[in-house]
Amino acid sequence: MKRKRWTRSASNAARSMRRATLLTVVGCLCGALSVGVGPARADLFGDLLRPSRDPATVLPTSIDDPFYLPPPGYERTEPGTLLASRAGGIGPALAPVHSTEMLIRSTDAKGRPAAVIATLLVPLAAWTGPGPRPLISYNMAIDSLGHSCAPSHSLRNGQFIDLLAAQIPLAKNYAVLVPDHQGPRQAYAAGRMAGHAVLDSVRAAVDTPHLGLDPASPTIVTGYSGGAIASGWAAELAPEYAPELNLAGAVFGGVPADFGMLLQTMNGRNAAGGVFLAATLGVAREYPEMMWLFNDNGWRLAKLARDLCYPAEALLGAVAPMPVEMLAKVPDPIGTPMIQRILAENRLGSAAPRIPVFMYHGAHELWVPLEGAQNLYEDWCAQGASVRFEVYLGEHVIVGTSGIPGANAWIDDRLAGKPVPSGCSQFRGY
Repeated sequence: MKRKRWTRSASNAARSMRRATLLTVVGCLCGALSVGVGPARADLFGDLLRPSRDPATVLPTSIDDPFYLPPPGYERTEPGTLLASRAGGIGPALAPVHSTEMLIRSTDAKGRPAAVIATLLVPLAAWTGPGPRPLISYNMAIDSLGHSCAPSHSLRNGQFIDLLAAQIPLAKNYAVLVPDHQGPRQAYAAGRMAGHAVLDSVRAAVDTPHLGLDPASPTIVTGYSGGAIASGWAAELAPEYAPELNLAGAVFGGVPADFGMLLQTMNGRNAAGGVFLAATLGVAREYPEMMWLFNDNGWRLAKLARDLCYPAEALLGAVAPMPVEMLAKVPDPIGTPMIQRILAENRLGSAAPRIPVFMYHGAHELWVPLEGAQNLYEDWCAQGASVRFEVYLGEHVIVGTSGIPGANAWIDDRLAGKPVPSGCSQFRGY
């Protein structure tokens, strides 16, 4: 097949379309941010005209609450140290629970100390099963850039709708841990930051006796989509980073195991394009060297979008899908050695979990390719992991719901002590 040759007029038309798309994006974001603009936003339009090139200016707006500030010298404490705690939010719960919000010493994607937040929900009913009460680390798909989008904030404000799936283990009298796994910079899609945050949140929960758990509490990490990033990385990093934890398994679905593949399915192609841009900005917060590839428009978007939550990101993609190449000052940013290195560092599959894993995925995925999950399954199995991989009829959103019963049944079996068949196996339900 011959490649089409563009004429000069066609090339100019394409550039005009890209400029129009970017103006639409900026207009949409300015309209959203102009509502209730206060002193903190007074310089917003000045920033658009003369965008700053300081990475600190594109981090999420800080929350005015001293609880989130780690104490001096926390860097010298061990990962998983509970730095502070207070009564946490609950929201509408089906069973009475005690909620504790925790500030925890963790480690970011580059091995530096970081303070993370997690909320622990422990049923008030006594645990009558064998051994200590089990713990489920429910890793939400946060998929956002602002602190107000974090699970702890939603719980504190009674917004429990995104945590409906957490009601299932609570109703079974399990404790549920909800980490803000994107870390202090809300680094959406930065896998190592998320994995560390989950593991250190579990450490703090089980190593603090008055919270009602025990170091021997069997723990399972679970999540879907963006939450699967956190769960998959927690499983992969645990043998080296937190070998002392009593992890009983990992359950996750719809995992974006290889961001390189998302370039073909999400990058400026559809409504998911806004979410992909947010993930790019989130990873750049852990790897700020990426920002030096931004052109002026990249810095503008990073500043405008720094506090966006998932619904606004999805709207951005639906109104004006824009590829990341439009935000770069080099023709092929993805092909640069730096970006290739960062993509490789955030690709799951380089080390095998030592706990049993249950993975599920949609057969008709539009955004998160089945091939990525299949490759992860094969990579882990080749290294000796025990993985059950099930593929269900449907796409990402449908399987996010239809996969819940099977995931919870697998969790119950592990916590009941039922053995997992050795090795790997697959099921294709379509």
